[in-house]
Amino acid sequence: MSEAPESYAPNPALAWVYQRFFENIEVDQAWAGRVREADARGTVVYVLRNLSFVDFLALDYLTKSLRLPQVRFANDLGLWVLEPMGRGWLSALRPRRETDDVKRLRQAIDSGHSAALFLKRPPTLLDPAPVARQRGGVARALPTRGKTEGDAFLRSVLEAQRARTTPILLVPQVFVWTRSPDEQKHNAVDALFGPREWPGKIRTVVQFLANWRHVTLRAGEPVDVQAFIDQETRAAGGITPPDDVLVRRLTYALLRRLERERRSVLGPARKPSDRLRDQVLRSPRLQKVIRDMAGEGLAERRVLGYRALSMLRELEAEVDPNAIRALDALVDQTVARMYSGFEIDDDGVERLRQAAKDGTLVLLPSHKSHVDYIILSRIFHRANMPIPLVAAGDNLSFFPLGPVLRRAGAFFIRRSFKGDRLYGAVVDAYMRRLLKDGWPLEFFLEGGRSRTGKLLPPKLGLLSIVVDAVLGAEASASAEHRGRKVWFCPISIGYERLVEEKSYVRELSGGEKKKEDVSGLFRAAESALGRYGRLNVQFGELLTIDGLLAEIGESSRALTPARRRALVARLAYRAMNEINRVTAVTPSALVATALLTHSKRGLPHAELVQACERLARILHGEGARFTPSLVAPDAANDAANVALRPGAIREACELLVRAGHLEVHRPGVPLGEQDKDARPGPDAIYVVPDVDRLSLDIAKNLVVHFFVSRAMIATPLVASSRAGDAAIASSLLADRVQALSRLFKYELQFRADATFETIFAETLGTMEADGELVLDAEGNVALPPPGEGCERATLHARMVRNFVEGYRVAARGLAALLKGPLAPKDLAKRAITAGERMFLAGEIECREAVSRPVIENAFLAFVDQGYLGRKDGKYVLPESYATPEAVKTIEARIASYL
Repeated sequence: MSEAPESYAPNPALAWVYQRFFENIEVDQAWAGRVREADARGTVVYVLRNLSFVDFLALDYLTKSLRLPQVRFANDLGLWVLEPMGRGWLSALRPRRETDDVKRLRQAIDSGHSAALFLKRPPTLLDPAPVARQRGGVARALPTRGKTEGDAFLRSVLEAQRARTTPILLVPQVFVWTRSPDEQKHNAVDALFGPREWPGKIRTVVQFLANWRHVTLRAGEPVDVQAFIDQETRAAGGITPPDDVLVRRLTYALLRRLERERRSVLGPARKPSDRLRDQVLRSPRLQKVIRDMAGEGLAERRVLGYRALSMLRELEAEVDPNAIRALDALVDQTVARMYSGFEIDDDGVERLRQAAKDGTLVLLPSHKSHVDYIILSRIFHRANMPIPLVAAGDNLSFFPLGPVLRRAGAFFIRRSFKGDRLYGAVVDAYMRRLLKDGWPLEFFLEGGRSRTGKLLPPKLGLLSIVVDAVLGAEASASAEHRGRKVWFCPISIGYERLVEEKSYVRELSGGEKKKEDVSGLFRAAESALGRYGRLNVQFGELLTIDGLLAEIGESSRALTPARRRALVARLAYRAMNEINRVTAVTPSALVATALLTHSKRGLPHAELVQACERLARILHGEGARFTPSLVAPDAANDAANVALRPGAIREACELLVRAGHLEVHRPGVPLGEQDKDARPGPDAIYVVPDVDRLSLDIAKNLVVHFFVSRAMIATPLVASSRAGDAAIASSLLADRVQALSRLFKYELQFRADATFETIFAETLGTMEADGELVLDAEGNVALPPPGEGCERATLHARMVRNFVEGYRVAARGLAALLKGPLAPKDLAKRAITAGERMFLAGEIECREAVSRPVIENAFLAFVDQGYLGRKDGKYVLPESYATPEAVKTIEARIASYL
């Protein structure tokens, strides 16, 4: 065994530099664990991409501060700067030879100590420009200079591995000293000081000084040298390749891993705008559309080409790192102040980070607020991940918001492509190019914002474009996308209160949607002074096209148009179900649900807590997630039960009281002397004003999907019990449940992983096991005796009562068609007016039942049921229902569920 190299400690001046500049480095959480694991198995050699004294100092600081294997050797640098003043300078004056460095490396490894190995030297002015290679849709620039740089050291590593039994592990890692993406087009500064991705000494120092507060360390999977040799030997038929071949392949493998980690932080290299536009306009699919529309005339093709270019300029994003940083600071001063906290699924972020290393992310978040546009970009920016490019509606492209969002990664798309074939082809070509280049994409499957709190039915246009690109519709894209995965990422963004709540309630009540403009910005700025509770983001299971193809039994990507459409629809609904599955229950959603599903005028605080605990148990049984602010810390991971955090219910009530949605009453105080400043607490009784039930319904709808299966059974069962029937035959109950499910097909999200018969049988069995119903030997179903089980069954029915009442309101509104056809908007207004009368007269209980989206969904369902018809864009009554008695029959059928 050779003598161990000397252990170095930083001199006092360098120790100050370490503490001042390197303590802010954002370390990959798995890095230290990987290094310790590698150290336990063998000898660690840290591998860095290109020679950088700053990288070495940062590595030396981290290994010392985290008590990791310390660096005893670094090629081409020497460790003189670490030594005490005097002796270090003498060491620096000695001539250095590569053979001496190779010996020092071998000495360190043979002694069981760690080393730092730089694979490449940065290019200089005399070097040729880097060669851009396209792999997996991402341009990767690898320097051509010094093909043998690092080869002697890797050869020494191979020799050292053969001389020992314990493994040598090469741990690739990269320090990212800039937040700006690499550029494909290099300028004079790049020629003088090296490009951003391969900086020279001066640029390295400049990048360090400019970004030392925002440094990122990423580590790749370690390479076991012995395992690598064995693998190459097996691949060569049992004959070990020459060292030159092994070194070349090992260098390539390490550079690939290093590049992958760097791209996971910076994203793809940015192209000049004119080059990107040229590539989009040259798309074969877009050119075919232009030829089809213009015919053989060159002038006509030129006109359509200019028009396509104009459309492209109108929609494209213009990512600017400076704008992203400015917007992040602006968000800190506005949006961040609107919420008392951000609860982020950190494990989900890490899953996305790992997936992004080997593929392209397509983010599919829920859409309830304009805040959605910026929250994911903020999360990615704070996590040092590439900012996604977001498909936004062109209604947000107004000045000054539009230019800001465009530079922060938004590209603006019209609400509808209908009737404009060229525009659709431009959008298609643009999104395909972004996918090929490796940009993460983000768009909302729901299309527009949900005003109700529930997910809207998915719109398949943009998703179809992405799926077609992944399937390889164009020959040029096929090979790329097979080499680089595309991950579809369902994401739930939840709010305790929405910024747009007031405008949503106005629209739900029948008001017209107002167009976004600058005044809306000022109103949003004013609302920033308020508090909207906590915002939470949850990430679902990642989906892939290959995984979905396997689910449906398809072994080939060459699908017929019908099968391709079916695949797109399956992906959309899988994503929507996944969003619902991971939606976290918030304190305000739990309180709003309890307040809207009790049958009393007011609810005492103790009974509210009891109702919330019952709801939490049901939701826990359905596998729902809970926000950290709702559950007790020591019970968050309890698989058997869930315990609410003391104070969570009171805090949620305070949030609703401040919003004006909840009144606090105290018994014994005369009505005229009620304390307007009364706060929630043990002696409070809560009353929800009728006009505020719609606001609470938005919060309740955040969790309503967890109750749907049981509510479909409980609703006819409770209605039958109230009608005096002690029990109902299971076959008749199944018919009633299926009819109700079909009626609500546009309203609620149902399971799509089994047949109705299977879901009905499973849910019936689960409800019986939980004591929510009784099933006798003859197959008759009844509610249990009064108690917890009966209370739970009644709760399930009340979860959807407002929808049943809303459909009854819609049925009452059909009477307006007896005088003649009406446009959908006019019919909805008539129904809303009728519903307000029904509520004031006491015919319905829930004020939130008089909701325009509910009524409009009811009309769609009535068309499927044959109760309504369409003619010239208007609703008409079919002949069989064109009498007052027949219209009353429709309402009676729905009312039978009440």
